[in-house]
Amino acid sequence: MTTAPTHRARTPGPHSLATYSQNMTTLTDAPLTMLDGRETSFAEFADNVVLVVNVASRCGLAPQYETLEKLQKTYGDRGFTVLGVPSNQFLQELSSEEKIAEYCSTTWGVTFPMTEKAKVNGKKRHPLYAQLVETEDHSGKAGPIMWNFEKFLVLPSGEVHRFRPTVQPDARAIVELIEANLPR
Repeated sequence: MTTAPTHRARTPGPHSLATYSQNMTTLTDAPLTMLDGRETSFAEFADNVVLVVNVASRCGLAPQYETLEKLQKTYGDRGFTVLGVPSNQFLQELSSEEKIAEYCSTTWGVTFPMTEKAKVNGKKRHPLYAQLVETEDHSGKAGPIMWNFEKFLVLPSGEVHRFRPTVQPDARAIVELIEANLPR
């Protein structure tokens, strides 16, 4: 495994979420309900490089869906997946899972897996995000999700790297981490 690019040098280091717990839940145990209603857990994706992104259909950053889909098409058959997590915490998501699915597929051609709408901040935040927000970004700041399209790159080792909303999904730092950690 290669080290992170030098422009991430201030990061004290990625967190391994296997050591965090909230209500006795590890990252891989975090329950997920997919957009189609299927119940699973993050363990379904644990052997892959996963880019977890809180998405919103009516956000000005929604064009990132196109780049997320390009990453899915480029690396999806090599052990990578984008996991979209729709959230209305910033009041920019559609009202139902059906509308979200239709919008994402018809507007952006999204094929990557997506969960049902989830809270990413606050006391009722989803268990996945309760753990992800403990990860520090490149400036050493952890804590609440700042806006839609915040990205967490979860490696098969359990390491997590955080990228704020305005960082493009195909930013060099993200792509280098994806390529360096794809299963051999």
